[in-house]
Amino acid sequence: MNERRTENFVTLLVSCACIGLTVESILIKWEFWVPPLIIIGTILLWVMNLSGKPDYNIRKMAYFIYAMLALFFHGVHETSFFDVALVCALVMVVYSLFDHVYMLNLFLCEYIVIMLIQFMLASNSDYIVFDELTISRVILHVMTVLFVYFSTVRAVNNRIEAAEDTIKKAEKIERNEADMEDFLSNISHELRTPVNVVNGMSDLLIKRNVGSEVYSIKDAGIRLAYQIEDIQDYTECKRKKLILEEEEYMSTSLINDVVTSFRVIENSDNLELVVDMNPSVPVSMKGDIKKLHKIFRHLLENAVKFTRRGGIYVKMYSEKTDYGVNLCIEMTDTGVGMDRKAIESISEGMFQVNKKRNRSSGGIGLGLFIVYGFTHRMGGFVKIESEKKVGTTIRVTLPQRVVDEKPCMLLDRSKSKDILFHVRSDKYKVPRVRDFYRSMAANLATGIHVPLYSAETINDIGRLTEKLTVTHIFMGEEEYRENPAYFDKLSQGDIVVAVSANAGFKPTKGSKVMVMPKPLYAYPVIKIMNEGKNARNLESFEEYVKPVFKGVKALVVDDEPMNLVVASSIFSDYEMVVETAGSGREAIEKYRKGDYDIVFMDHMMPEMDGVEAMKRLRKVAEDQGRDIKVIILTANVVSGAREMFMKEGFDGFIAKPINIADLERVMLTVLSDKKHR
Repeated sequence: MNERRTENFVTLLVSCACIGLTVESILIKWEFWVPPLIIIGTILLWVMNLSGKPDYNIRKMAYFIYAMLALFFHGVHETSFFDVALVCALVMVVYSLFDHVYMLNLFLCEYIVIMLIQFMLASNSDYIVFDELTISRVILHVMTVLFVYFSTVRAVNNRIEAAEDTIKKAEKIERNEADMEDFLSNISHELRTPVNVVNGMSDLLIKRNVGSEVYSIKDAGIRLAYQIEDIQDYTECKRKKLILEEEEYMSTSLINDVVTSFRVIENSDNLELVVDMNPSVPVSMKGDIKKLHKIFRHLLENAVKFTRRGGIYVKMYSEKTDYGVNLCIEMTDTGVGMDRKAIESISEGMFQVNKKRNRSSGGIGLGLFIVYGFTHRMGGFVKIESEKKVGTTIRVTLPQRVVDEKPCMLLDRSKSKDILFHVRSDKYKVPRVRDFYRSMAANLATGIHVPLYSAETINDIGRLTEKLTVTHIFMGEEEYRENPAYFDKLSQGDIVVAVSANAGFKPTKGSKVMVMPKPLYAYPVIKIMNEGKNARNLESFEEYVKPVFKGVKALVVDDEPMNLVVASSIFSDYEMVVETAGSGREAIEKYRKGDYDIVFMDHMMPEMDGVEAMKRLRKVAEDQGRDIKVIILTANVVSGAREMFMKEGFDGFIAKPINIADLERVMLTVLSDKKHR
């Protein structure tokens, strides 16, 4: 029993015994003033028990002292001569639950003292006659008390030893787990450097157009980099050492990440992805954007991995709260599903729904556990609903602070009147996919307050266009291919016709039908509704423009020669003037003689690490009256690493393998005073 249950049990037994003692005292007419004290004492015991005050050890001592006083009061009366042994044995058994041998020792001593008092009372009284029967009974009682004493002492010692063994085993298991997690963490750290080289060199080979095989090398490198990150994230979730890195972000970047990721994921089963983003989600929020991206990635990869037919429905919306919003993410698939036992096991980590099948489909089984770990650390919660052979829905709710509460997508209502949604309901082999599209369309229409009408056939379109003021018609690729001439003709007029199609699709030559690349989601729809036939760049929320830092002189410091080759190639793409140094000492010497705008510093280097080298560089720059910008370029990416390096004095943080988006963001921030375009 745990401490609380033991305390309640002992208090209850002591209370029952004291009630019996009170009744006996009144019936036999012992001291009249004692029963009220017994009742008051029992009440005080329950007050301490229920209030939990004072400390547990002090309460145990109070229960013990009270029992000794009650036992002594009962035992010093001559009428209790033959009852003392039984009462003392019962008290020993009850208080052995506290697992303190000293209590049993003191109860035994008290029994001996009480028996000596009883013999003294019996010598001056006619109540006890010491004949052979009395003597034999006394001996039996003494032997009983000693038997109970030694039995309870042994039981207590056994429990103490068992508890100590359990603690030792738990500590050993914890040490082994910590060692394994440290091993995995160190492995992931050490692997980042060669993976950075693989990814960087594959990019170099791609630029030199050496052959299509190099793309496979790059894809393998990217996949390995993700798995290394997963190992790192898993160990941090397992050890509950996650540190959040909050920054402002655009809510649309999350959906853009999902769409981009799905386009590069192997989709040999031709799954449909339907993205439903509520236009009322705040345009800008504050949170750990990197962990949010990883949550989306793991949810999407998990859905794709376990779905062989049908599609995936991603829904994102927000709920207003006192602290900002709850960002709600739902990922629904039409995959294999899970039973209740599988769902309960996921949060424990290292769980795979079907290990045999999973081996053929890839993955190391950490994704959903990482989602749980990230979500709980961010103050949110995860809910999984699943049914075998039907599919799974995973809902993630995350509290986020709002930076700009304006809706992330706005519609110019003067440009749109009535909208038609032309999708044949019988074209999907899995009916739920049709429901996904209908839900997305209905939610979008509700969010932007525009009338939306379903038109399954050409006749429906004709009837509705005559009856309503139709400005836009949205449809799938199959629907267009069935009647291309009809829709080409419609597109020549005032109606905007847009087709959601796979890569490579082109409408009939001369047609004004617009193409929205799959997967279909709100951004291209609203962009077309706002800009009509003039809408361009429908593939992404973010129109990418590569920055150029022409003439910026950079010094790259790393003890790994291949890393210097990779970094030099990457930075040269931005038209920077790049020089390299193989150690902190060499970097200091070069900086004294050269003129550098920015220094990229590796962390783990022999003789002088990156932190010390950075501080010495700043001292040199201060002595020479120069300004220096130093960015840490490291494979140390544990949670909180960025904040740690920034506190040390670095101006920016870039992880290995180098992520181009992170690199450009850091460079734009650090070089904000330099000319770039």
